[in-house]
Amino acid sequence: MEYMFTEGFLGTRAPIFMDFVTLIVAVLPLIVYSSILLAKKKLYKAHGLSQNIIFVVSVIVVGYFEYGVRVGGGFDAFIQGSEVSHTYVSIVLGVHIFIAFLTLIYWATTIIKANIQFAKAEIPGIKSSAHKLLALKTFLGIVFTSFSGIWVYLLLFVY
Repeated sequence: MEYMFTEGFLGTRAPIFMDFVTLIVAVLPLIVYSSILLAKKKLYKAHGLSQNIIFVVSVIVVGYFEYGVRVGGGFDAFIQGSEVSHTYVSIVLGVHIFIAFLTLIYWATTIIKANIQFAKAEIPGIKSSAHKLLALKTFLGIVFTSFSGIWVYLLLFVY
């Protein structure tokens, strides 16, 4: 897995695995929104399938990221070379992790409940309003996770 730590493709100090993950995190809200549009077009099966796939791929990407961080020496190894205060980056990272963790919980809950409710023909239908509210919170979490993840990347590898 040495390739993970070769020079990245975004022109920063980041290793390639970090560039790869950051690129996915940056486009994730757009991908999820595209799936939401399927539901708006009443393509519910396609929406559900795409959401399940996006979720599973995202969890795999997070696992890949976590592996790279651990093998790469953790936060202390990646902050080397940054001109930004260790305390500031730690706070931003803490906020990012908090948002990402909450989003993961909301997203998993949304997916599990939606799969059950769809199988019972409750969505679309009587549970649609509750599903939409939980999905909106999840989507906002994905957007905030994306922005905060990009912020952490910039602090560690650009500034």
